[in-house]
Amino acid sequence: MSSVVEIKFGNKTEIYELDKVARQAAGAVLLREKDAVILATVSRDDKMVDEDFLPLTVNYIEKNYAGAKFPAGFIKRETKPSDFETLTSRIIDRSLRPLFKKGYAYPTHIVIFVLSSDKEVDLQVMALNAASAALYVSDIPVEKNVCGVRIGKKDGEFIINPTNSELADSELDLYIAGTQDELLMIEMRALASCDSMNELSNEETIQAFDIASAFIKDATTKVQEKLSPYKKELANLELKDELDSKELLDFISSNYESDVKDAVSAMAKSERASELNVIAKNISQTSQAIENFWSLPLIEKVLADYKKGIVRDMIINDRVRADGRGLKDVRDISIETNILPSAHSSCLFTRGQTQALVTVTLGGPKDSQIYERITSKENMHENFMVHYSFPGFSVGEASPLRPPGRRELGHSNLAKRALAPSFAIDSSSTVRIASDILESNGSSSMATICGGSLALKAADLDVKKLVAGVAMGLIIEGDKYAVLTDIMGLEDHDGDMDFKIAGTIDGITALQMDIKLGGIDKQTLTQALTQAKEGKEHILALMEKASDEIVLNEKALPSTLSFELDASTFGAIIGKGGETIKGIIEKFLVGIDLDRDSGRVKVDGENKESVKAAKEHIIELSKQSRESHGARDKKPMPKFSEGQIFDAEVKRIVDFGAFVELPGGSDGLLHISKLSDERVDKVTDIVNVGDMVKIKVLAQKGHKVELGLIEKL
Repeated sequence: MSSVVEIKFGNKTEIYELDKVARQAAGAVLLREKDAVILATVSRDDKMVDEDFLPLTVNYIEKNYAGAKFPAGFIKRETKPSDFETLTSRIIDRSLRPLFKKGYAYPTHIVIFVLSSDKEVDLQVMALNAASAALYVSDIPVEKNVCGVRIGKKDGEFIINPTNSELADSELDLYIAGTQDELLMIEMRALASCDSMNELSNEETIQAFDIASAFIKDATTKVQEKLSPYKKELANLELKDELDSKELLDFISSNYESDVKDAVSAMAKSERASELNVIAKNISQTSQAIENFWSLPLIEKVLADYKKGIVRDMIINDRVRADGRGLKDVRDISIETNILPSAHSSCLFTRGQTQALVTVTLGGPKDSQIYERITSKENMHENFMVHYSFPGFSVGEASPLRPPGRRELGHSNLAKRALAPSFAIDSSSTVRIASDILESNGSSSMATICGGSLALKAADLDVKKLVAGVAMGLIIEGDKYAVLTDIMGLEDHDGDMDFKIAGTIDGITALQMDIKLGGIDKQTLTQALTQAKEGKEHILALMEKASDEIVLNEKALPSTLSFELDASTFGAIIGKGGETIKGIIEKFLVGIDLDRDSGRVKVDGENKESVKAAKEHIIELSKQSRESHGARDKKPMPKFSEGQIFDAEVKRIVDFGAFVELPGGSDGLLHISKLSDERVDKVTDIVNVGDMVKIKVLAQKGHKVELGLIEKL
């Protein structure tokens, strides 16, 4: 018989149903929140893998019927997961992986199906909570529960678990997952408004973390109390023994210490562990290895642990790193911009042995990426894209080129979140950043952010502030710890934290953190943020210098011109059935966008001379239209106050409203929508040329005055 558990925390209620569906899985829950329904299941194999790793797979899948929709495209069934589904799977994996016991090596699959959606429910938070609950009640030996929380910010106030509508109007998007006493995973981005980048200061970041920690502690406590009675009897699972040998460790220390230190020095220049593999094979061929039956897997494991100890001891006790840097030192940086003549813009950003070639391509609305969300009936358009790729040659491997995996999509998303607030983009434009990693030894996503910011500037876009990224690390041994700035691959692998921070000189625009040791105290976190700020400022100073030296690719850059005309002449520009505007587009090879409300015209194309000629042609058409209708040149627009009322004469009728004469002799548009509270099909049903009307000033922006009809006199 199924059981229903209702849990309330904060402003939301989650309803868990157990033993109702998917009862043959190791663990399963059906989670409901408002109209959203998610099924989370956990399955495992009975046989351990031979390799020394946790074989965990997580798949978050949105069923199209959950939003009463058909799958888009030719094939009418769910196929390749969307980027959102892949990124959500990655978030859940990063949050739950630390819960498994050391030595657990059974292939485990966590599947999350969205069965019903609600446009206001945060599916990422809900999916993590469902997956964690399914794992917690399963027969797998997991002792803790994980909860997710999203923090927004509006008008200086933090919002816990905002609805999707509230998040769309928020200045902050902070997603945190953790247990009762540990933060495990953090994703953050600043959400820019039209006049502000909304970066977060270090103090505000710590405050937001504190709010999230308190919520998670309360939520996980409640979930564990409510779900504990429904935990299955634990399966009799054998945990893999730790590969260890005191004799082998002593043998390596006595005979191969210098070789291992040389290998560590080489790994400071590359992410590859080739030298360690050679040492392991040499050890396996010694008489001691043969006599003691030391297998190659055992030798590799003990050797890796010995190497890790050397790296950590150098940092903790000697306060020096494998490549000779101090704890706060950033690797040498070189920057070149616009090195590709035919690209709209490019930047080659090199930091130590990490190198990113980042390009920007500019386009129009037709170049945007169309995508769907289960919470929306309409297709959506992504007009800012960041695509990160990591070919094998960047780390000296002869691996085949493959489509982007979860890591590539995660790095792309982090870079996009960091850079998006730094420049303005409207629906009439599309911007694509492509980052090809040519060399890698840690922090390639941060190199993408630095190179991407400069590439945006080199594309002649209006970049508000440059954005830099730096990856921070942490080593803890007993009561000693060290925070590392600009970590390389070796320190990422052997360290206890990977903390990526991106932002401007004034604050943080995005961050991502994964903690490997289970929790981090406030003092250490504060030091990491402070040290990251220092490293970021150092990098930004070098980027500002490179920015001042940018030479635009004038030959390659597309041209865009914006100007204003009398919107009443747009009919002449468009022509009957759009014939005139189509002719302009074909003749000058340009794109044209007309905004009737503002009178703004935008012309863009690949050739500056053609764009300029098209502009002059459009202005001439507008001029001819005005002359043919006896229109006067616009006089300077006087200032009006909101709510001002006066009598006016209707001078001209157009399809979308009536032009009236304002005090001072200038024209004002009385839009058709402002003629009556009810729908008006024809302007002449209400007013005609020569009529006197009483009108009210609703608003004024520049020379554009918004008017409302009070009555016809």
